[in-house]
Amino acid sequence: MHRLIANFARMRSEAADAGMSTAEYAVGTLAAVAFAGVLLKVVGGDNVQAALTDIIDRALR
Repeated sequence: MHRLIANFARMRSEAADAGMSTAEYAVGTLAAVAFAGVLLKVVGGDNVQAALTDIIDRALR
């Protein structure tokens, strides 16, 4: 009987953490898109592009 209860408790805890629900996927996707947008805006700036170009130029010398 003790083994049955232990197995049931283990199965219940595994089912609770089985994966993300649709709402969690939606929130995760929205956060990833927002982060990508911010990153694109930052990297697209003139100062960042100049710094990256300078780094690449120095690396290729």
